[in-house]
This record gives sequence, C-alpha cells and structure tokens, in this order.
Amino acid sequence: QAQLVESGGGLVQPGGSLRLSCAASGFTFSIYFMSWVRQAPGKGLEWVSSIYSDGSNTYYADSVKGRFTSSRDNTKNTLYLQMNSLKPEDTATYYCNAWKLWEGDYWGKGTLVTVSS
Repeated sequence: QAQLVESGGGLVQPGGSLRLSCAASGFTFSIYFMSWVRQAPGKGLEWVSSIYSDGSNTYYADSVKGRFTSSRDNTKNTLYLQMNSLKPEDTATYYCNAWKLWEGDYWGKGTLVTVSS
C-alpha cells in the first residue's frame, strides 16, 4: 500500500538549516503532485510548498519564500525540503502529501522541527 515516511526533523538554533526527506513507496511517485504542509503546536495545518510531478514548477507560502526549497528525485522516490534561515515560528510537525486527481491522496506521519536557542 501507499506509504510516505518523513525524516530529518530535529532541534536547530535560529538561523540554522535542516533538510527534510519524504520517502515514498507503494505508488507511482513520479506522477504525483507533492506538497509539504506543517502544523505548529496548538495550531491548524499550514501549506508550505508544492512541486509538480516532474519538478518543473515549485510554489511556496509567503512565510517561507526565499528560505525553503522543495525538490524531488523521482529515481529515488523521494521528496526534499531544504530549510535555511530557520526561525522559531517555523517550529512545527512537517508532513508530506502526495496527490493526483482520481488516483490518490496520501499523507505521511510527520517529522517534528523545533527551532530554539
């Protein structure tokens, strides 16, 4: 069955960097539109970034634009989120999502990112 597994979260100081990964299995990763969504403690879901199936286009929330970069390696069935210049307000659980109309809508269990000194 379809599975998404996020990794790479942890504790980082403000201004630091982290790279999240999302490993996909059980479906044809290369044809799916992929996104990162986060949820800060006690708050709702916030869309962070999306990337086309072939990686040709990426989109970012204003709150992360210029600091975060989404990419994917379809040969490795993996989605990435490079996060630079991290701020305390980036503290959240980060989820990856795979979506394709009429095919599927899958979510991982998330990885926690904590930005604190």
